[in-house]
Amino acid sequence: MKKENRLKQLTSMQYHVTQEKGTEPPFQNEFDDHFEDGLYVDIVSGEPLFSSKDKFQSGCGWPAFTKPVENVRITEHKDTSFGMLRTEVRSKEADSHLGHVFPDGPIETGGLRYCINSAALRFIPKNKLAEEGYAEFEKLFEK
Repeated sequence: MKKENRLKQLTSMQYHVTQEKGTEPPFQNEFDDHFEDGLYVDIVSGEPLFSSKDKFQSGCGWPAFTKPVENVRITEHKDTSFGMLRTEVRSKEADSHLGHVFPDGPIETGGLRYCINSAALRFIPKNKLAEEGYAEFEKLFEK
């Protein structure tokens, strides 16, 4: 499906976040307190972005991850909006705005906190990875 068609299927919040560099309200989003095993993918392209294995409770009000599934799936950009210096995180394939990365994550996992908007993500439960076309990521959840 073409990107234009996928964009038409987004909610107003999903569109605002991914296409207009918006931010959803903290603590009032789908995945902040969601810790089921599975994969988080770009809401626009379906590109695999983050694993629940790398998700942690940061208290910031948005889903927080220590790293992406694969670094090549995201791009980072200097963001000086709102008088702050931050690093914006975007999906590589769809160029969706996802959120920001900060150097205040858990030290034992590299010290990064990917603060990501739930509205930019779709969650694929571990037991549906193959069915949804993400079988190659099942290995992330093997013991």
